[in-house]
Amino acid sequence: MAHHEIRLTGSGGQGLILAGIILAEAALYDGLNVVQSQSYGPEARGGASKAEVIISDSEISYPKVDKCDLMLALTQASCDKYIDTLKPKGILIADKSVDNIPKRDDITIYILPILETAQKDLGKPMVSNIVALGGIYEITKLVSRDSLEKAVLRRIPRGTEMLNKKALEEGYNLIKNHKEECYGDGC
Repeated sequence: MAHHEIRLTGSGGQGLILAGIILAEAALYDGLNVVQSQSYGPEARGGASKAEVIISDSEISYPKVDKCDLMLALTQASCDKYIDTLKPKGILIADKSVDNIPKRDDITIYILPILETAQKDLGKPMVSNIVALGGIYEITKLVSRDSLEKAVLRRIPRGTEMLNKKALEEGYNLIKNHKEECYGDGC
């Protein structure tokens, strides 16, 4: 497994901070070393939002993500702002609403309807972060499925368990159903 640096980007209110916490907690359940951090733009909702997670099976010597191995971009602005921090041979998971996909042939790009799935299929835009986590799991297997599901259920509001389980399942299915929207060497 080694060492993986993940950057989750979008706008405030999309739940990316919680997604980062859930991913970090799942890695802890798997017995891995983890560092998790986040930052917000000037506004809590609508401003830039970024969560970072470092997952390693060895000691983590530096707690900040400089160049990431995996980047999630839920907005065009976040994709534009952070795409240069994605390492060659890295993975970009972009929401379908990101129109201007970077012209890089040194990365693998997945374009997935994350926001649309949360809004239209589940009727709850606030679970787009959980849909994204399901997609990230299915692409990377950085953490075990059991640990991810346990972390989701531990961190979500009581009474939303069924909705969030369904959101995770929809995220898993996005990869199975949208393989044709993958570009680069890793597809």
